[in-house]
Amino acid sequence: MFDRPGSGTKAVVVALDFGVPDYAESVEELQLLARSSGASVAAVVRGRRERPDAALFAGKGKVDEIAQTVTDNDASLVLFNHALSPIQERNLEKKLNCRVVDRTSLILDIFAQRARSHIGKLQVELAQLEHLSTRLVRGWTHLERQRGGIGMRGPGETQLETDRRLLGKRVKVLKEKLVKVRAQHATQRRSRERAHVFSISLVGYTNAGKSTLFNRLTRSEAYAADQLFATLDTTTRRLGGVEGASVVISDTVGFIRHLPHTLVEAFQATLEETVHADLLLHVVDASSPDRDAQIAAVNTVLTEIGADKTPQVMIMNKIDRTAFEPRAERDECARISRIWLSAANGDGVDILRTAIGEHALEAASSNQPAAA
Repeated sequence: MFDRPGSGTKAVVVALDFGVPDYAESVEELQLLARSSGASVAAVVRGRRERPDAALFAGKGKVDEIAQTVTDNDASLVLFNHALSPIQERNLEKKLNCRVVDRTSLILDIFAQRARSHIGKLQVELAQLEHLSTRLVRGWTHLERQRGGIGMRGPGETQLETDRRLLGKRVKVLKEKLVKVRAQHATQRRSRERAHVFSISLVGYTNAGKSTLFNRLTRSEAYAADQLFATLDTTTRRLGGVEGASVVISDTVGFIRHLPHTLVEAFQATLEETVHADLLLHVVDASSPDRDAQIAAVNTVLTEIGADKTPQVMIMNKIDRTAFEPRAERDECARISRIWLSAANGDGVDILRTAIGEHALEAASSNQPAAA
């Protein structure tokens, strides 16, 4: 029987290059994820491979290098910028004698820290348990002893002592609760539709500035911070100042490249606000050199959840960090399709309000009964 090592906060990051085009950006992103989880990155180990090693993911020589780096930096945690199989994770922990956390587990850990609402906690717990169910490896006491720490937080940060039968039972209970939540949301949506309320959802890559823009538009104080996944729970507010239309806007969880499928599945109750919106405001960090890849990652998730057909306005945010000026572009149908603005200082937000008004009024006119 192998007891998993304890976990601290001093980490060594491991990022292997398999020839993907966004390798450098992905390494930087993992370090941001590490810091968002509360870890401090002591060192980064890089390397190139054609394919993962079946037993250790990295080759034996690279694992020896990682072990030496862990010793040299007195680290107690190794973060892999990849998805590891349960066997690979177990073998690496035996070799390195420290906790090993893959990218998926790290993101789940951050979600566990960020969830505040009842529905958010339910969804995070479901995602964690479904991920943990794949970690039940013979001879690896992963679930019997949860001591806390990065990559070790159980749902709600409570001790997780279970087996496959109990885990499956809890997953079933959570899914039943979330079905009821989704039914309540559906009732609320039907009520808004009957009242002809125009629904907007803010979407975008994590840390693109969605919550800052939400606060600017609604004059509210939703939590906003310069960190990944600062917002996890959906917040909805009525948007005033749109003449001739009733509008509500929702701030939603940010997306990220290689978003764990367990999260997409578990967060259906939250993501439905996006699926059923009348308009998506796709917020992009215009100052990011990786913005094109981030846009593609968001659109991939939108397609996965069935929101790719919803009308979308691209919001190029954070122009205060660039040389861009506030402006708008219109498509071939003369609709505003792209806006450059700064949610931080408000430059260009008036253009966005105009765009929202145009889309809301167009939707209202299309819902009018035809003249006799």
